[in-house]
Amino acid sequence: MATLAAVAARRIATVARTPAPCKAASLIPRRGLAGAADHHGHPKVNCWQEPMNPANWKEEHFVIVSLTGWGLVFYGGYKFLTKGKGKKEENTVETAKK
Repeated sequence: MATLAAVAARRIATVARTPAPCKAASLIPRRGLAGAADHHGHPKVNCWQEPMNPANWKEEHFVIVSLTGWGLVFYGGYKFLTKGKGKKEENTVETAKK
């Protein structure tokens, strides 16, 4: 109980000592680390607006295009390395039926 009274007394003393203009300024919330409005470097654009300049793409567009490209590379490699294997089995079955 005594500590609550001491804390309240300190707060009242601090508020009483501050001049009137500072009271209003101290009640306004500040966003000191919010720098979202300040652009550093080139503005980011959609990937279809500058398709030959990936450095200026938005991050999410870069990720989508990169993952799609890697997927196509792996799928193309798979199809290239396994081509003809399924067709030979089908041809041997068809020739055996005839």
